[in-house]
Amino acid sequence: MCANYIPVTSQDRLLSFFGVDKPVGRDAPAVDVYPLGTAPFIRLAEAGSGHRVLEAGMFGLLPGFAKELAFGRKTYNARSETVDRLASFRTAWARGQRCIVPVEAIFEYCHETGSAQRWCIAQPLSRPFGIGGLYSVWTAPDGTRTFSFTMVTVNADGHPVFGRMHPPGDEKRMPLILDPADHDRWLGGSPEEARSLFRPFMGPLECWPMAAPGRTPRAAAPRAPRRAAPAPRPAPPPDSPAAGPQDDPQAPLF
Repeated sequence: MCANYIPVTSQDRLLSFFGVDKPVGRDAPAVDVYPLGTAPFIRLAEAGSGHRVLEAGMFGLLPGFAKELAFGRKTYNARSETVDRLASFRTAWARGQRCIVPVEAIFEYCHETGSAQRWCIAQPLSRPFGIGGLYSVWTAPDGTRTFSFTMVTVNADGHPVFGRMHPPGDEKRMPLILDPADHDRWLGGSPEEARSLFRPFMGPLECWPMAAPGRTPRAAAPRAPRRAAPAPRPAPPPDSPAAGPQDDPQAPLF
């Protein structure tokens, strides 16, 4: 499961890797995103248009029946096996409200040393990647509207990187990392086409221990084997969305 990641917020990287522009604004240093935090996601402007737009949304999907923003603490991940059936996600799935979450790196906890140690997972050469997700527009009791989104996850038993994460005995899960060639199919394809993408990403990934900002690292563990020469790592990318959910889905990203 993914509850912590670094979003892609640089205009150049959003345009180069995902084909979207962000609203004009001053770039700010990137920060980690956790559930209920605000981050960018990519959706189609309208069904069948093929035109991608960037939105700011809360990490943690809010279905129509949610009573408060805190509901998103339970819905930041959606299991691929039940995304079309669980009440929290089935409406967004049925409406084809699929999105891509642009990510620089994600964080998971590795227990190989006997205690939980935060690890960073990223692609070689600092390439960002897109995670398949769902989004919704939630109307609060006072009438304000908020974009929110979730990341879809798939089983990762035996995966060379994600199979090493989470406590022993727990099911191994990983976000639905999409091949760039599948971005259009995820955003605008049929439900059957989208389902065909429910599989673990087997491309190259790097992982290494990284303490959370402001925390002292635990005792060092052996570095994971790498499939490619390591690229310089965070300092993370130069930009980040502002913290806190947006009341207006059309409000600027920054």
